[in-house]
Amino acid sequence: MAFSSVMVTLGIVWVLFYESFSFFKTISLWSFLTDSQWTPLFEDAHYGIMPLVSGTVVTTLVAVSVAIPLGTVIAIYLSEYAPHKLREIVKPLLELLSAVPTVVYGYFALLFVTPLLQKMMPDLPGFNMLAAGLVMGVMIIPYISSLSEDAMRAVPMHIREGSYAMGATRFQTAIKVIFPSALSGITSAYILGFSRAVGETMIVAIAAGLQPNLTWNGTLF
Repeated sequence: MAFSSVMVTLGIVWVLFYESFSFFKTISLWSFLTDSQWTPLFEDAHYGIMPLVSGTVVTTLVAVSVAIPLGTVIAIYLSEYAPHKLREIVKPLLELLSAVPTVVYGYFALLFVTPLLQKMMPDLPGFNMLAAGLVMGVMIIPYISSLSEDAMRAVPMHIREGSYAMGATRFQTAIKVIFPSALSGITSAYILGFSRAVGETMIVAIAAGLQPNLTWNGTLF
């Protein structure tokens, strides 16, 4: 069974390589990477992925800039400050956010977040990457906060006690002792959240639109 999973993976790689080889016989790699139009169904077809890549990069950066600070702060609070009963209530509630369908997040971004942003930025289009990125950030907070909190809780108690014995406060212990000690696990949480944001499609499709137009105002609509 393990060998079959490897063969399926190799089969997927082979199909992608074979179809890509046939595709690049007619379309140059340079135009594929740099063309600013994606119109494969038009008579004058263009296959530039620049608008798609730029939309993915922008929404991912917005999402990560929201999720990493908030997720880290939540993880530090749950690990070092929150009472046991509160932690047992808050952490499952956070993890429930990851069970919400992404289409719900998408319509939430389109119908609730975008009108709020338009009150602050009247020129903001109805389809924009800012709302999509913000909601994606909220969506990946549970991944970062939960895994980071687990990594911090795994730090041995004697490290905390040694820090307190040296006169450090709880905040100093959390930031300068516990966080560096759990950095490998926290980094894994960041990578997982980043990967989740890169692979998200439904929120971006609903909130940022389905037409890949690359514009100077930072919107994909």
